[in-house]
Amino acid sequence: MAHIFSPSELSKLPTTKTKQLYRLPTRFYGYQLFVLIIFAVLFTWLSRDETLDRWITGFWYDAAAQRFPLQQNPLLDLLNHRLAKYVAIAMAAVALIYGACKRNARLVTAALLMGLGTLVVGALKSISHHSCPWDLVEYGGKAVSYPLFSAVPAASGPGRCFPGGHASSGFMVMGLFFAFWRERPRLAWSFVVLGAIAGLAMGYGQVMRGAHFFSHNLWAGWWVWFSQVVVYGLVSTWFAKE
Repeated sequence: MAHIFSPSELSKLPTTKTKQLYRLPTRFYGYQLFVLIIFAVLFTWLSRDETLDRWITGFWYDAAAQRFPLQQNPLLDLLNHRLAKYVAIAMAAVALIYGACKRNARLVTAALLMGLGTLVVGALKSISHHSCPWDLVEYGGKAVSYPLFSAVPAASGPGRCFPGGHASSGFMVMGLFFAFWRERPRLAWSFVVLGAIAGLAMGYGQVMRGAHFFSHNLWAGWWVWFSQVVVYGLVSTWFAKE
């Protein structure tokens, strides 16, 4: 005969908890829009002026030899270009798998947003006519550089160097913000800080090799965060419960 549980017994049975998506307050998006516009104006000025980019890159370029001494540095390539990227990708994979197993919609969404950030930057980079520093005439190459939003010169070179694709692997960690904001806001913002630091550090490693200008990495961070905020806002509006 089947056992009929009493109310007290039912209360002791294990239950599967799910973490649903939640909507962020409207003021959050207003604040983010304001900050993103400010940074877009600043980054546009830096990209068009190019003084900061040239100054930073100059530290890592050997004018006498007309090359970047660290371009093929095995340690920099291993630690920054490979290992750091693999660690960031592993974080996204673990968040996705763990979130799926625990039926945590917030963590799954955050993991997908991490991948989205790098996808957006990669797509923009694939259609860019801006070439990398090591391809430019002033750094021993053959391509001609041009300021952001200016007419593309005929000899712009191979292109595909804007924004910084490698830096986006660090910046994508900011996506974990959306998994923890409601219950652990300090932890959520710590992931934003961690992602920003990782993205800038990984991007600077590429600057040292001559693979990117510094502003390329700033724009990578901008596009990663912009895409994550916009897409989370759309998804949470559609699926989230108050």
